[in-house]
This record gives sequence, structure tokens and C-alpha cells, in this order.
Amino acid sequence: MDIWGEIQSLKYTQTFENKKFNEYDLSNLKEAFENDTSFMLYLDDINKFAVSWWVSPKRTRSYPYARVYNTLAYAGKRVTVIPVYKDEGKDGDRDFLQWDTISLMSLLGVNVIISYYENADKSIRYKNKITNQRFDTEYIASEIKRLVSYQSDPLHWNLEQVDKIIDLTKKAVGAYRKISDETGVIMHSEKNILKKIDYLMQYKENFMLSSRKLARAAQKREVVTVQPKEKIYANLKASVTITNFLGGNYCFTADEAVVKNNLLYLIEAKHSSNSTIPSIDDIKDGLIKMILFSNLKVATIEGEDYRIIPILKLTGQNNGLTYKDKIILTSLGEEAEINGFIIEYDGGVL
Repeated sequence: MDIWGEIQSLKYTQTFENKKFNEYDLSNLKEAFENDTSFMLYLDDINKFAVSWWVSPKRTRSYPYARVYNTLAYAGKRVTVIPVYKDEGKDGDRDFLQWDTISLMSLLGVNVIISYYENADKSIRYKNKITNQRFDTEYIASEIKRLVSYQSDPLHWNLEQVDKIIDLTKKAVGAYRKISDETGVIMHSEKNILKKIDYLMQYKENFMLSSRKLARAAQKREVVTVQPKEKIYANLKASVTITNFLGGNYCFTADEAVVKNNLLYLIEAKHSSNSTIPSIDDIKDGLIKMILFSNLKVATIEGEDYRIIPILKLTGQNNGLTYKDKIILTSLGEEAEINGFIIEYDGGVL
């Protein structure tokens, strides 16, 4: 099932597990990245930012959506730091930033700082793989200082960040070359990286088009794949492509899509094989989709319009809910009621 829709504006009230941030001064930025995946950063008595960061530019690694979700309740400026690309070495993966990731952050009102890793350690388990990669925090600090006096919205800031991708990629290449020399780890080909980025950034439109092709290909793969953490009864996956006025084409999947009369139920499924409910990060990852789906009032399937009913379905081992589980589910139910979606647990609606 191919579903298409448009988001005209984004409205969402976050109440679930409002995270209490650890607080850091800008001078302790390196320490903040070492200790927390999201944190409050103080620049002075007036300016402070809610900051999150991505381990990899690929959105399916290390729950980046959950990290971003943690910052969404903050009314001030929100920042997320994303590496322009991440190379784990010849024996590991290499991931590139995509346009749609930046566009989605713009839609969520999050300022992106595109950065790069400058240090890493050699993996103990693999000959040509690095681990514990660390950002150039001096560069990130300089961008944060610049953001203090930036008056435009996240969209314009993020578009400016895209214009820096070529220079940042060259810095990343130089950093990985240095890491390779220091650790003896063979990295992926530099030639292919620079050629790819140079082509993509000749025109921003090319970057957008190429990213969307990659996102669409990933979307199609996911539609036919059932992940172990997804317990799906009907096994009816669907592709969901959302457009908006920012120029974003958000390619997602719904774990289940059910049509009844003029209603379309879009279901995101999260499952735990060893706990009564999924992990907090898994739930927050699902809530990002609820933010999108709950603002998608109408969707089209083969020319027919349907009203959307978003559902976050949670399943796990039926060992009896703990007191903490009940608190989590109650809080989720409150957020769902406020924002117009449904939480389903173990076949029942909260």
C-alpha cells in the first residue's frame, strides 16, 4: 500500500517523560558529549540550548529520534548535532547525511549543526574498524555561538548548514586520514567520498533528489521486512510519503495500515522480546512518527482521500506490568489523548 499525504503545519504537545537535563557550560561541551545523549547547554545567564546529537547520520542507528524527542518540550532553541558522514573503517559501515533528515529537523523546529568526527580509537575486535568517535567540539562551539545571535527560524539556519557540507566533508576526510595514520586502520576510499559529495552539492536540488532516492529505496526495503522488535499480526506494511511546504519528502513506513470505510489506521509497532513493554528509546522513536502521523489529517491512496487515525502499538512479554510500566503507559495515554492518536497495549486501547 502506497500512502501519500501533506503536512501544512505541525502542532504537538509533549508530556511523556519530560527529561530532566544535565546542565553544562559551553566550556564543558566535550564533557557533555562524553556523558549525555541530550543535555542543556548554558552560554550565559540568558542563552541556553537543549542539545542532542546523532552517533551516525543514518536515522536507524542508536535511536537519534529518541534523542531529538527529549529536547522537543523545551520552548527555547533546540539543537541537534549530526556528523556529515561517519566512516567506521573498511571492516565497518559508512553512512552519509541525507537531505530529508535536515528537512525533518526543520519541520520539528530543531536547528541542525552539521559536524564531523576528529578523533577515534582502534577497535579491539576488528582489524580495520574504529570506535568511540569524537566530534570536533571547538567547531560545534563556534556554531553554537553563532546561533545565539541568529534571528531566523530553523529552516533558514538549516539551509545554510547544507551549504557547508562540501567544506565539512573535506574536514572529515582529513580527520579520518589522520585517524587512519594514528590507529593503522584502513578507511573507505576518499576518492569516492569527495566525488559523491561534489556531485551532490553542485546543486542543492541534486542533493535533495539523490537523498530522496536513497530514502525511497530504504523505505521499499523496510516495507517487506519485519524487524524482530516488531510484533505484527496482519503483516500489512505500507509506505508513507509525506510532503510539506519546506520542500521535504519524508519517506517512512507504517508497520500496519488498515482501511475501514473512510478511515485509515496508521500503526507503528514497537515490541520487546524480553520485557513487558518496549524500551523508552524505542517508544520515543515511535512517538516521532506519531508527531508526523497526528498532523497528517488526510492521506491519499490511489486517488482516494482518507482521514488518519494514528496508533502506537506496544507489545512485549506477558509477564505482568510493573508499577513503573503502568506509570509509563499512563503517561503515554495522556500524551496520545492530547495529540489525537491512540496507544494500544496488548490488544487493548489505553
